Amino acid sequence: MTTGTQGITENDIADFLANTPGFFERHAELLGAVQLTSPHGQRAVSLQERQMEMLRDKIKGLESKIIEMIRNGQDNLALEGKLHRWTRSLMLTESPSDVPEVLVRELKHLFLVPQAGIRVWGADAAYADLPFAQPVGSDAKSFASSLGTPYCGANAGFEAAQWLGDSSAVASLSLIPLRSEGQARAFGMLVLGSPDPTRYSADMGTDFLARVGEVASAALARLLAPEWAVTG
Repeated sequence: MTTGTQGITENDIADFLANTPGFFERHAELLGAVQLTSPHGQRAVSLQERQMEMLRDKIKGLESKIIEMIRNGQDNLALEGKLHRWTRSLMLTESPSDVPEVLVRELKHLFLVPQAGIRVWGADAAYADLPFAQPVGSDAKSFASSLGTPYCGANAGFEAAQWLGDSSAVASLSLIPLRSEGQARAFGMLVLGSPDPTRYSADMGTDFLARVGEVASAALARLLAPEWAVTG
């Protein structure tokens, strides 16, 4: 007489146990009798002990995730605080001509940016002699207008790198277009540079940099010539 077990696989047994919750209630002695190898050594442990170890490992994993979430939340809160202070400094700048300098200086200070520069080619003629309104090549203007999001990557000889104090020390940079709300063409560009090749990498998120660009664009609106200003 056959036992009827021929052809039964481990998956069949696993499915049976998963779908028969009362099995170990009827055979409680197996919980202590079945011996398994502990992942924390070569000693044999019971099924109950193995389950407890698995639960402890799971709890540790959840604790690590919670700690990471708390840390990320704290980092985001600190970043929001810096953005708030930067925005406030721009709003408190009385003279429009001082806005670009304050914008760059406070950005470097608050966000620890090694180098930063700005050009506003849409500025009114009254500011033509100031550093931020110096001539910019047509390629740089076209590139800025083509950017839907800030560019981040290696310093590949961009003209904007020349707006920094020491372009030869810049390994990576971010190019942030400045434009009025709803406008496709950019009226300027903000450049952030770092000697660290990984500071501004091509695969990094740009949401925060885009917000920086929006705040900067709004603050610089006072400088724009009539043909660049939004009218209605």
